[in-house]
Amino acid sequence: MVMMVSHTWVSPNTSKKQKHMASSLPTAVSVSAANDHVERHEHLQLSSEDRQRITERTKWVLDSPDPPGFSQEFLGSFRNAVFCRKDKKLGSSKQPPLACFLSFLPSVFPILNWARDYKVSMFKNDLLSGLTLASLCIPQSIGYAALAQLKPQYGLYTSVVPPLIYSTMGTSRELAIGPVAVVSLLISAMVSKVVNPITDPVSYNKLVFTVTFFTGTFQALFGLFRLGFLVDFLSQAAIVGFMAGAAIVIGLQQLKGLLGISHFTTKTDVVSVLISVAKSLQTSGKRNRKLFWLPAIAPLVSVILSTLIVYLTRADEHGIKIIKHFKGGLNPSSVNELQFTGPHLREAMKIALVCAIIALTEAVAVGRSFATIKGYNMDGNKEMIAMGFMNIAGSMSSCYVATGSFSRTAVNFSAGCQTAVSNIVMAITVLISLQLLTGLLYYTPIAILASIILSALPGLINYTEAYNIWKVDKLDFLACAGAFFGVLFASVEIGLMVAVAVSFAKIILNALRPRVEELGRLPGTDIFCEVDQYPVAHAVPGILIIRLNSGLLCFTNANPLRDRILNWVTEENGKEATKSPISGIILDMSSVTNIDYAGILALEETNKKLLSQGIKLAIASPRWQVIHKLKVAKFVDKVGRDCIFLTVCEAVDSFVGSKFTGPGNC
Repeated sequence: MVMMVSHTWVSPNTSKKQKHMASSLPTAVSVSAANDHVERHEHLQLSSEDRQRITERTKWVLDSPDPPGFSQEFLGSFRNAVFCRKDKKLGSSKQPPLACFLSFLPSVFPILNWARDYKVSMFKNDLLSGLTLASLCIPQSIGYAALAQLKPQYGLYTSVVPPLIYSTMGTSRELAIGPVAVVSLLISAMVSKVVNPITDPVSYNKLVFTVTFFTGTFQALFGLFRLGFLVDFLSQAAIVGFMAGAAIVIGLQQLKGLLGISHFTTKTDVVSVLISVAKSLQTSGKRNRKLFWLPAIAPLVSVILSTLIVYLTRADEHGIKIIKHFKGGLNPSSVNELQFTGPHLREAMKIALVCAIIALTEAVAVGRSFATIKGYNMDGNKEMIAMGFMNIAGSMSSCYVATGSFSRTAVNFSAGCQTAVSNIVMAITVLISLQLLTGLLYYTPIAILASIILSALPGLINYTEAYNIWKVDKLDFLACAGAFFGVLFASVEIGLMVAVAVSFAKIILNALRPRVEELGRLPGTDIFCEVDQYPVAHAVPGILIIRLNSGLLCFTNANPLRDRILNWVTEENGKEATKSPISGIILDMSSVTNIDYAGILALEETNKKLLSQGIKLAIASPRWQVIHKLKVAKFVDKVGRDCIFLTVCEAVDSFVGSKFTGPGNC
C-alpha cells in the first residue's frame, strides 16, 4: 500500500476564519494525527476478536425486532387515551368494567383528582380571582360580541357555559375561558362573507352556532386521536405576526364605536377601514382619550361611571350611541338552530377548522406559559378534548367559540388563583349579572366598550419576540411578516394562508435540499463530526464519510442526495494526485428516522454506480424504521450484511482493516 499524506478537507462554504484556523496550527495537528493514523492502519490489522465484536454489533442492528406499524401505534395511542391500561404490578389482565370506568373518569375529568385536596384557604384565593376576573370579563365579553357582530348577551353567554365545562375537564389552573378578540374577529370576518349579519341576523346567528359546534368537534378529535401536531402547522412566528396584524385590525374596527360612525365598512383590511374613517371625519365629533393601563377592575368601573353619566345627562339624545336593551337570563338552548344540512355546511366546516386551530394555538400557548411559571405540566391533548367539549356544549347553549384569553389569564394569575375554581366563580358571577344587571347596562355607551377592547390589544403585539425571530431565523421572520401584512392589508384568511404557505415552503425547502456534510475524526478521539463545524477534524484517507442532516429520506430528496454523493466522489477523485483515491463511502444514517421506497431505490442506484467504480458503500447507525425497511426491500442482501454497522467508527475500522488506538474505543 502506497503511503499518502493526508490533509484537512475544507468546504468551499467554510468561513475565512475557519479556513485560517484549518490552515494554521490546527492543520499541523490534523496532518500529524492523520499521518499517525495512516501508519497505524499500515501496521495494525484488526484482530479476530475485534472483527468478532464488530460482527456481533452488526447483528444487533440487523436482528432487531420489527418496529410497530402505523395501525399499532395509532390504536395503541387511542387505547391509552381512552381505555385503562393493564395492571403491570399485579400482572393481571384487564380490570373489571366498573373499575375500568372509575379509573377512566379522572382522566376525562381532572377535577376528580385535585378536588380531593382542595382546601378552604385555596377557595379564598380562587374567590377573589374569580370576582376580579368577572369584573374584567363582563365588559370585555359584551365588546367582543359586538366585534363578532353578535348581540351583547351572546358574549356573556359564552362566559358562562364554556368556563364551567372547562373547569371540570381542563388541566390548566390559570387559564381564563371565554370570548377573545382574535376569534371574534375571525367569526366576523369569515362568517359575514357567507351571511350578512345586518340584513339576515337570524341566519347569521345560526351559522355562528354551527361553526362553534364544528370547531368543538375538530378540537375534540385533535385531542382524542393525538392530532395536536396539526396545530403546529401554524408556527410560533406565524402566530406572532398574525396576532400583531389582528390587533391592529381590531383596533381600527373600534374606531366605529369611538367616533360614532354609522356607516362603516364590513371589510377588515386597513385600507378600507381608514377610507371609511376619512369619509366620516367631517361628521364625527371629538372623542375623549381613555386611560387604557388601569388595574383589572378599571373596565367595570369605567362601564359603571360612563353608564351613570349618560343616564344623568341624557347624552343618548344628543348622538351618543348606547347598548340599549338586550336579553338576559339563563343561556337559552340553541340546539334547534344548528344547521347540519344546507348550502353553507361546507363553509361552516372550513371556518370551524381555522377557528379550531387558532383558538387551540392561543389557549395552549398561554396555558403552558403559566403552567411553566407554576411548575406543573399541562396535558395538551386533554386540553384539546376539554376545549372541544366546552365549545360543543356552548354551541347548544347560545355561545360562540370560546378559548383561553391571554389578558384575563394574566389577571387571574396575578390575583393569586389556585385552581380552575376561579373560572367557576367567574361564570356564576356573569350568570348573576345576566339575571340582574342587563337592565342597568341599557345606557352603557358603545365607545366605552370599544376603548375596553383597545386596552387589551397591546398585549397581542409582541415586538420583542418578532425581533428575536428575525435574529434567529430569517425565513421564520418571513412567515411572521407575511401573516402580519396579509391580515393588515388583505384579510384574516389571506394572512393565515400566507403564514401557512411560508411555513410549508420552509419545510419543503429543507426536505428537498437537506444539508449533506462530510465527517472527519477529531484528533486523539473516536468522535466523528462535521468538518465544516470543526476544521481540526481530519478525513480518513481513502474513505468519504457523509451524514444526511434530514429526518426523512424520501422521494423529495432521494435523487438529489444520490447525485450529490456521486458528484462528490468525482470531485474528490479528481483532485490533486497526492491524495488517496476514494475506495469506500460510509453513509451515516443516525439523523434519518424514516425512509420511503424512493429513498431505498436511490440508495440501490448509488450502490450500483459506486460498485462500478470500485467503491464500496456502507451504512452506519441506521435507525429502527430505516433498517427494518432496508431489510424488507432486500437492500441489505444486495449491499451485503458486512456493510451495515452500528457506528461510524466500526465502519471505518472495518474498511481500513485496523483498529484506532487513540483514547477511547469505538
